[in-house]
Amino acid sequence: MESSIQGTMPGIGSFRCQECGHTLTVNPPITELPRVCPNCDSHELVRASLFSPTHFTRTAPAPAAAPGAGTDDALVDERETWLESARALIDEPGEYLAYEEDGEVKLVALTREWTRVGRSLAADVRFDDPTVSRRHALIVRQADGVRVLDDRSLNGVFVNGERVEWRVLSDRDEIVVGRHRLRFLSDSLGGATAEPDAELQTTT
Repeated sequence: MESSIQGTMPGIGSFRCQECGHTLTVNPPITELPRVCPNCDSHELVRASLFSPTHFTRTAPAPAAAPGAGTDDALVDERETWLESARALIDEPGEYLAYEEDGEVKLVALTREWTRVGRSLAADVRFDDPTVSRRHALIVRQADGVRVLDDRSLNGVFVNGERVEWRVLSDRDEIVVGRHRLRFLSDSLGGATAEPDAELQTTT
């Protein structure tokens, strides 16, 4: 089925994505509803109408590999345990990003002014995942603090559940890119005294 992406007013032959608000105009004859939004790959497409509302909302996605599951109390306890495991990897003062990959805790030291997060092979923190843009986020480290910037990503950057264009980070803040969660850790005194688990891995 041949289709074209147009920014025209919705009408006959137009469909709207309920996820991102994108309008897709399908050339006649129209035989079936388009299956996927070309803008965000969502399957939430409906026939557009001149009288249908044009607003849409997007909330923080639920990451598929988020550490912890269960009841609220159990989830809080498990996240605290995960954070302590990540903090145990810290062996010197500084700022870090901690995240989980293939069941292992990864820790990345923020030693440069710019740290790139994305799907690109050039990213410093790379997620090979279609929900992550090639250039998704930048972590900027300066004398007056550490900030996260949305690097024109498709699905956005969320800090503690709120979508942001940029945000100054504090210790323990949660950053969501695509389906992945990262924690910002700021440690001025160094890591824990115990040896880290054999399962944990540190990367730089």
